[in-house]
Amino acid sequence: MSDAKFPFSTKDFSFLMQSNPYPFTGLSDEQVEAARKTYGSNALEKKTQYAWLEPLKETVTEPMFVLLVACTVIYFSLNELSEGFFMLGAIILVSAISFYQDSRSKQALDALRAYTVPSATVIRNNNLVDILSEDIVMGDFVVVSEGELVPADGKIVQISDFSVNESILTGEAFSVYKDTAENNQVYQGTLVQSGQCIFQVNAIGTTTRLGQIGASLNKIESEKTPLQLQIDSFVKKMAAAGILIFLIIWGINYAQTENILQSLLKGLTIAMSVLPEEIPVAFASFMALGAWRLMQKGVIVKQTQTVEALGSATVICTDKTGTITENKMELCQIYVQKTGDMLTADAWQNDPSVNLIRTAMFASEIMPFDPMEKALHEAYERLTPFDERPHFRMVHEYPLSGKPPMMTHIFENTEGVRIIACKGAAEAILSNSTLSEPEKIRVHKVIAAFAAEGLRVLGVGSAYFVGNDFHASQETFQFEFLGLVGFYDPPKHNIAQVFQKFYDAGIQIKIITGDSPLTTTAIAKQARFKNNPTAAPDEDLEIVTGEELMRLNETEMAQKIATTSLFTRMFPEAKLKIINILKAQNHIVGMTGDGVNDGPALKAAHIGIAMGKRGSEIAKQASSLILVDDDFGKMVDAIAMGRKIYNNLKKAIQYIISIHIPIILTVALPLILGWVYPAIFTPVHVIFLELIMGPTCSIVYENEPLEKNSMHQPPRPLTTTFLSFKELSLSILQGLVITVGTLFAYTYAVGKGYNEDLTRTMVFATLIIANVFLTLVNRSFYYSLIKTLGYKNHLMVGVNAFSIVLLFALIYMPLFARFFQLSPLSAEQMSISALTGFVCVIWFEVYKWGRRSIAPN
Repeated sequence: MSDAKFPFSTKDFSFLMQSNPYPFTGLSDEQVEAARKTYGSNALEKKTQYAWLEPLKETVTEPMFVLLVACTVIYFSLNELSEGFFMLGAIILVSAISFYQDSRSKQALDALRAYTVPSATVIRNNNLVDILSEDIVMGDFVVVSEGELVPADGKIVQISDFSVNESILTGEAFSVYKDTAENNQVYQGTLVQSGQCIFQVNAIGTTTRLGQIGASLNKIESEKTPLQLQIDSFVKKMAAAGILIFLIIWGINYAQTENILQSLLKGLTIAMSVLPEEIPVAFASFMALGAWRLMQKGVIVKQTQTVEALGSATVICTDKTGTITENKMELCQIYVQKTGDMLTADAWQNDPSVNLIRTAMFASEIMPFDPMEKALHEAYERLTPFDERPHFRMVHEYPLSGKPPMMTHIFENTEGVRIIACKGAAEAILSNSTLSEPEKIRVHKVIAAFAAEGLRVLGVGSAYFVGNDFHASQETFQFEFLGLVGFYDPPKHNIAQVFQKFYDAGIQIKIITGDSPLTTTAIAKQARFKNNPTAAPDEDLEIVTGEELMRLNETEMAQKIATTSLFTRMFPEAKLKIINILKAQNHIVGMTGDGVNDGPALKAAHIGIAMGKRGSEIAKQASSLILVDDDFGKMVDAIAMGRKIYNNLKKAIQYIISIHIPIILTVALPLILGWVYPAIFTPVHVIFLELIMGPTCSIVYENEPLEKNSMHQPPRPLTTTFLSFKELSLSILQGLVITVGTLFAYTYAVGKGYNEDLTRTMVFATLIIANVFLTLVNRSFYYSLIKTLGYKNHLMVGVNAFSIVLLFALIYMPLFARFFQLSPLSAEQMSISALTGFVCVIWFEVYKWGRRSIAPN
């Protein structure tokens, strides 16, 4: 397995005393800087010099921007300069708000991308260092191992059982074995299937083979979520309605006045009041900022659409090791077949015990990354007075394989002494051992005893073989069964509380693990795991293994998956089957994973969840969400954030609809019905209202806290939408009642003989005050206004206070009053407007009281 070009092979232990185990010194800092100046960075996308052009283009093509420009041109054409300049200022302000929202969203997304940039291991200054993949330069020596993605193109200079999957480039999904002679090129984006190699970088960024096809890949747009499609459809329908109403109002007014510009201005006023341009802005802001807030909690969301799915999750499928448990494996108990003893750590000094641990260590990876293999190396170092490892090199290797799996390593020293060491699932070692049936039965009893204590159990065996014509399969060996090694990986201290929070939220948990049934059951009981959210913690847990599951037909399998929550001895095909069947049963599925074999299931799940510390690169790439510190409890925060964002977005959009209706009808009805003051609102009034509503829906409601009962409700179906008629009917009713209030103020003022400016002022004040109370009562569709006043949201207080202050400024400051064609109100008139605005909104509290009476919990 060694290469004559180099002083040692990565399949021997001669590197144990070296900080850099490879025969390359790598680039110096000066060489790195020179290469970066000459060839640039390893980024597939080059940052454009004019990054502001895209948001500018989006802003000037928005319907509201076009309407504002049209109104501005008409005002200047009519020589109404003050209104024209106001609209010009409104254009600048609306554009600034749009840029601000776009900037907030992009900053949040940029921060997420910075956290999801993959890392790479390179040799520099004769040291191994971890850097971001985009910091790789031409000439770097890069080390890649099984489960990692190749970060750049390069020529292989050292290799060890190395194969890659190049399907991202070729479309052929099989392993390609590499060498240092002819087939010695690796390519960015390909997956290391097995082994390890060192390559020297000869292409980076857009010059790599992947980079050359990147332009076409970047043109592929991500699929929109159901909620995005529903919002797009709703906005298009409202825009179509706005165009129709605009034409009607324009036609009616022109027929009455034969003044085309004035008629056009009134038509544009109604069009501006109909257009709900805040809705898509609010959606984008909520999703991007939600992802950013999750990142601050240690949860990286790679696609903002995932935030929407989080609130609907019905099933979380989780592995055991490192998710439920601490992933701190300690070798705590062994069984020695030769003596028949079960021994704890203080009794391992005898020769049979040392031989068992020694053999298990040699069956492990030379450079261990698995916690159990690390524990075996550490135990060997403690027990042996003479370290044999530097004197042996691997001459043949059988990688982990089989169902259940096992692995075999063959070592030899210069004197020809050979070690054939095997470890793996105890069942696999026993089935290939020389033990008699009674002896196997005794071992199975020991396995059951270990597993009942929650120990992770591996079998250990050794074999004898002469010659170099090794068997094609490790199963051909007849192993001498040496015994068992038992590791303890305790449940995380908070896992029982985490499970209970999921159960309270109506979310099922399914454990899917490669471990043995007995060990998994013991750990599950310690973690107070339940068959379903309503089951008792001490209820017997039904277990299904991967082999048992795959023997069932489709109907039986679907039934078994629906009723079982504990799956053991699982392999990739079985995991993927579970995910797909749960999806077919209309579940929204989250799946945790950290290994290469978890990739397909992570990709298939609605919410693929990778571990940030111990997760393989392919698991992180396949996932949509990464737990930075491997804390499964953060998924509770993620689910809560998903529900909070959906509920707050619902509040924001229903607020938008409720407040748009009275604006539309207050503008349209006096004009259509030919009332005494037909133009009660002009474009300057409508745009002023829009400038208040925009921040309210997209900033204030986004900042609302999670409601107390949100994590004690069952998940909402992903197909459920707050844009259905059933959901919108309440918002429409709110809007119609506010309309009654504004029209009451109108008719009251006209009945009192007030002039047009005073009438307009009473209507305007009623609408502004109603808007303030609407933002308050819509903070919850269940809890009372008194309850929600205790919510911490300084923006809510600030925006509403600013609205009231601005209202009084517009009414009582002559400069503003003249421009907006308003008149000062007396105390009685202001009281009537305020009371009307309050009454036409506060009825909603009666509705909420009724809801609480019917469903108090």
